[in-house]
Amino acid sequence: MNKDSRIFVAGSHGLVGSALVRQLRSRGYVNLLLPEKRELDLAHQQAVADFFASQKPDYVFLAAAKVGGIHANNTYPADFIYTNLMIQNNVIHHAWLNGVKRLLFLGSSCIYPKHAPQPMQEEHLLTGPLEPTNEPYAIAKIAGIKMCESYNRQYGTKFVAVMPTNLYGPGDNFHPENSHVLPALIRRFHEAKRQNASSVVVWGSGTPRRELLYVDDMAEGCLHVMDLTDDQLASELLSYPKPCFVNLGTGHDVTIRELAETVRNVVGFSGDLVFDASKPDGTPRKLQDISRMHGLGWRHRVELEEGIRRTYQWYVENYAK
Repeated sequence: MNKDSRIFVAGSHGLVGSALVRQLRSRGYVNLLLPEKRELDLAHQQAVADFFASQKPDYVFLAAAKVGGIHANNTYPADFIYTNLMIQNNVIHHAWLNGVKRLLFLGSSCIYPKHAPQPMQEEHLLTGPLEPTNEPYAIAKIAGIKMCESYNRQYGTKFVAVMPTNLYGPGDNFHPENSHVLPALIRRFHEAKRQNASSVVVWGSGTPRRELLYVDDMAEGCLHVMDLTDDQLASELLSYPKPCFVNLGTGHDVTIRELAETVRNVVGFSGDLVFDASKPDGTPRKLQDISRMHGLGWRHRVELEEGIRRTYQWYVENYAK
């Protein structure tokens, strides 16, 4: 990408999109297209068509999505599958119609089967049943991958994807019920500390394992993929039937109990942990094989405890007030 390329970040105000914008600006990209949702509803086909026709972006980062944790996915399955399919269909199709040079689609590690071999490789896609609690969201993301792959095969586009593991960091959603596990824990421990509570309840048994990636590391990985040479892209991501996507992660995971204990220490809460085993655990383990991304020259920088410290500081300064 040239420094003056027209770069459209779809979903630029969310956790993922805002990290991409930070990374792009830090590298000197100035011609960024960053419409807010009230200015451009990506689920509205005509609005997306008009935007691409008038703005003519050279590159697209498709980070827009409806996201949430286990509770949100269980409560709003129709919203998750409909909204995400509509966004993806509109953006990917009109990127092709308007000659976008490259598009990067942001997926999720939930695309893999519930009982996929660990660590999960890109080739494990569609080899078994999905985790039921987030199946509608996962199916939408799988459709996005296959849409990129199909347009590449039929039209010769350069539409690729990354599958980040569980993301966290500045700009996260800290809703007490609809957020992902880490921001939910940060909020619970912070509020328990303020209220001098004796304990904090954590959903599930505490035994599932999760891999977490700091969102600014994810953004670096995305730009790394977008900046691959044509030869690298052709051999690694555009050579069907080889997957058109790569995993983004750290290669390490922790139990929910270990994660909760780390958050407790960072926040400075001195009470007890209580695990509510009546709540769903979700997938028992989600560790990604990141050897392909390492082979392309990218590795994460921020380790988990440091990332949690940065995230908690942002929460205190921007959200807790």
